Amino acid sequence: MAGDIDHAEAHARALDFSVETRTDDGVSIVTVVGQADLHTAPDLRAVLGDVVDGGSRLVLVDLTGATFIDSMTLGVLLGALKRVASVDGRLALVIPDRHLRRVFELTSLDRVFTIVDSLPEATALLRKGGAPA
Repeated sequence: MAGDIDHAEAHARALDFSVETRTDDGVSIVTVVGQADLHTAPDLRAVLGDVVDGGSRLVLVDLTGATFIDSMTLGVLLGALKRVASVDGRLALVIPDRHLRRVFELTSLDRVFTIVDSLPEATALLRKGGAPA
């Protein structure tokens, strides 16, 4: 019975998660909403892989709507950063929420990723050639 509860909780978390992509003048924007965790990280990994495999060299991950990020998601984002760098691309993160940003600071990943507060700031930065992967 406990297994059923764990499965139900995982399903509920997955329902609280979405990831969408769009392109804005050469910048691929991956928008994450909800809880990005162990259960949803494979979906995010697949979307980011598809974006890079599809030829995108300027990638923006918008975490404005994210309510939670765990270590699995951090690993997915690091993998995406490496993948984009391997094709001479650039990646930036939009994280306006100070609590989510704190996760990156505590893990020193704020030194690895280019993190900005807004979508317009990030797209302008990527288009100007900033945010090296």
